[in-house]
Amino acid sequence: MDYLSALGNALSTIWWLIPLIIIAGILKTPWFKGIVGEFWVKVVALFRLPSGTYHALHNVTVRTPDGTTQIDHVFVSLFGLFVVETKHMRGWIFGDERQPKWTQKIYRKTVSFQNPLRQNYKHVKALEALLDLPADTIHSVVVFTGDCRFKTPMPANVTRIGGYVRYIRSFETPVLNAAQVRETIAAIESGRLVPTRATHRQRVAHLKARSDPNAMRHCPQCGSEMVLRTAKRGANVGKRFWGCSTFPICRVRQDVD
Repeated sequence: MDYLSALGNALSTIWWLIPLIIIAGILKTPWFKGIVGEFWVKVVALFRLPSGTYHALHNVTVRTPDGTTQIDHVFVSLFGLFVVETKHMRGWIFGDERQPKWTQKIYRKTVSFQNPLRQNYKHVKALEALLDLPADTIHSVVVFTGDCRFKTPMPANVTRIGGYVRYIRSFETPVLNAAQVRETIAAIESGRLVPTRATHRQRVAHLKARSDPNAMRHCPQCGSEMVLRTAKRGANVGKRFWGCSTFPICRVRQDVD
């Protein structure tokens, strides 16, 4: 009985630690980090991108041939569309425009992640399919937030927080007229999926299937089934990859994660 009493006293003393542990766990999740990154992009845009010139659309989910894709931010203006992908990370960031994987280094810990330019390419192509606009009016932008530093040269459209505004505002020649801007905003609003729990679950299921090497997947360009292949020549000889089953008609390929 004394042991039970002592246990009860101990639990009553440390009960407040339980919510702190839960909160600490949530703060470390990719979901929360994504929210933080997107929040800072919104804040910077609010003060530095005039709303009368740049029309912001956030958390845009649209259908693709292989499922859906979620776009963090789209800014529509007379100077074109700017499709923004956010990454909330810390540490040193190493990457090259052509590399399929980039690297995050925090002290002795090294983590690889998908090249965000490739990730955002799918977002750009999804909007191209949705909108009746020339491809050269849609621009890809990647924004890193958080306490991170680039340790390799980055393309002009890969920036840290705030730098993305300078990149967007560097486009000074109108490529759309006011009517096209209104039509584009209306097309995105009507073509996006409603941000419900069902939409989120569908998106999560799609991402899980994509990360499963045994799950069937479909080509993001034509919707045909993807098949596992092995490179027989070149620098990647012996490596496995996903290729469109309609090759050579469709030449889409994806790395095996």
